[in-house]
Amino acid sequence: MGLLKDMREQFQVVKERDPAIKSPREVLLYPYFWVLRKYRKAHKLYLKGHFYRARKISQKAARKWGIEIHPGAEIGRGLFIDHGAGVVIGETAVIGDNVTLYQGVTLGGTGKESGKRHPTLCDNVMVSAGAKLLGSFTVGENSKIGAGSVVLEEVPPNCTVVGVPGRVVRRDNMKIPRETMDQGHLPDPVKEDINVLQKENSELVNRVLELEAELRNCPGRKKLRELERKIKKDEAV
Repeated sequence: MGLLKDMREQFQVVKERDPAIKSPREVLLYPYFWVLRKYRKAHKLYLKGHFYRARKISQKAARKWGIEIHPGAEIGRGLFIDHGAGVVIGETAVIGDNVTLYQGVTLGGTGKESGKRHPTLCDNVMVSAGAKLLGSFTVGENSKIGAGSVVLEEVPPNCTVVGVPGRVVRRDNMKIPRETMDQGHLPDPVKEDINVLQKENSELVNRVLELEAELRNCPGRKKLRELERKIKKDEAV
């Protein structure tokens, strides 16, 4: 693909997902643009069995732009890597169309697998800053992975995953449009659990106070106090 054609295509990709870009020329300032061009060249060599040459190209690109994409990875159209510093994409990772990755994302293995050992991201997936996806599993279409999450198992389509380890906190049958993929407004399951505990504790305290009030006003309680006072008076005599 020629440079100008690649610029125009990538400008449309970036324009959809990054409001900071103002002109097609600015695409040249995005590190991922150059890394993807190097990846395509290295991937062709990798498929032909020229593994050393392919790795040499990818490693030079990683040192220069801070994004490491193994030439064996399979990447669809419309990938956008915002900022990109520290992004790592492993050898057997598969990335579908219109996927968005933020800085610090790792698509890695667990170190205990062979063969297919890296994640598969289906179309329209968003992975927020610092998230780690480790192992051979699939993240379904239109799903979102929250910032700092560590995902170790399958993610169904149309889900939101957050936490360490990552867990699904939102799932429905409606597609999540890419324009609503805001990594700053994801559910916080820990905060939600704390809120539930605080509510239950408040209800428990209120119930204990009610029981204490009922006990103080209980007729039997008054008779018991009178009996105690009478016993003490008899003992004193």
